[in-house]
Amino acid sequence: MEDTQKLQLFEEMPIPGAVARLSIPMIFSSLVMVLYNMADTYFVGMLNDPVQNAAVTLAAPVLLAFNAINNLFGVGTSSMMSRAMGSRDYDTVAQSSAFGFYCSLIGGVLFGILCTILGGPLLTVLGADETTRAATEGYMFWTVSLGAAPSILNVVMAYLVRSEGSAMHASIGTMSGCFLNIILDPIFILPWGLNMGAAGAGLATFLSNCAACLYFFVLLYVKRGKTFVCVDPRKFCFRKYIVLGVCGVGVPASIQNLLNVTGMTILNNFTSVYGADAVAAMGIAYKLYTVPMQVTLGFSQGIMPLVSYNFASGNRKRMKSAILFAIRVMVPVLAVVAAGYYAGAGSLIRLFMNNQAIVDYGTRFLRGFSLGLLFLCIDFLAVGVFQALGFGRYALLFAVLRKIVLEIPALFLFNALFPLYGLAYAQCAAEVVLGIAAVFMLRHIFVKYGSDKSQVRQDR
Repeated sequence: MEDTQKLQLFEEMPIPGAVARLSIPMIFSSLVMVLYNMADTYFVGMLNDPVQNAAVTLAAPVLLAFNAINNLFGVGTSSMMSRAMGSRDYDTVAQSSAFGFYCSLIGGVLFGILCTILGGPLLTVLGADETTRAATEGYMFWTVSLGAAPSILNVVMAYLVRSEGSAMHASIGTMSGCFLNIILDPIFILPWGLNMGAAGAGLATFLSNCAACLYFFVLLYVKRGKTFVCVDPRKFCFRKYIVLGVCGVGVPASIQNLLNVTGMTILNNFTSVYGADAVAAMGIAYKLYTVPMQVTLGFSQGIMPLVSYNFASGNRKRMKSAILFAIRVMVPVLAVVAAGYYAGAGSLIRLFMNNQAIVDYGTRFLRGFSLGLLFLCIDFLAVGVFQALGFGRYALLFAVLRKIVLEIPALFLFNALFPLYGLAYAQCAAEVVLGIAAVFMLRHIFVKYGSDKSQVRQDR
């Protein structure tokens, strides 16, 4: 099956137009997802109860762990599908799509069951104490025990739809669930509604993810016969080249997110020593930091299908042009955002909770996070390129460098040198080093693989 409109997007549309067509919906989707994640913090914050707000923050590493499965079967399958499309191997496109879909479904169900069985020890590892345990457990019941499968599946399905160039449909599906969550949050959380507190935020998240999954199922039914995305169980198989193609990119991406969970858990445990106010402030500052971070991630993930397709089809000049265009757009934008965050940190924190202790903590936290944004932009874009080209080893190298070699040791060092406030600067220190390394790695790729005549092993 060939869709000439999709192929025209990948092969002929001018680079600015093609990048905009793929990335803008992804950026809007990422922003809405950030708003949806911040909605929990915002509406729970309206209760003016640090314990309820701390529950959302303490559970965040487990929700972030969903991304390990999302990236394993979402990023890995998306890259495999786009490269197979570039090679005109449509049977591989269908088989890899079915593999990613069913593996993510099974993985989500098993994740929820495992977290439920190990609930008590897990809460202790997350840093919950007698004060915050009950609220954290209530939030996680809906978001993890029941919500892991729909949360993971709707993200993976968005990746599959986006891999064929249907970025708008992927974003609509994601955003529909996000908007529903924002609508339901105050109804379930606040005293004038069901007054469920953090547990209400979890219930709203669960229902919104189910709605997003429903959108994608309806979309695939309507577009049956006109889409490369396949969820036919007869296409689900464990052929070696499918498993290696998906996992070669997906496993490093998954490990990267597991390391992110480890880093956030260590950060929360360090912060929890200073009380619920410090934990709540760190949570708010980090949620604000995720806004530009998700925009950068959305942009780098948005161009992945274009980069993957042209790399596999041999049009390396177009591949290189897309990457350079992305750099020219994102670097100035992130520089302006970083300056704005640093200058307006206190006012931004106060939007979420008008508590002077939390504002004081949060201001210094957010300023530390903001200093690394410019370097984060280059780092994320480089990792997106590695994933798009199937260079899983490069992506894994950066994941190990970011967390194990740089950020986690920096958390211990900076907290010892500058108790509590030094924690927010550990990520900045890591991103500075990674941003510089990313520039050299991208230059290496351009030199070695920038020619249309060059060849590279796809399983690297």
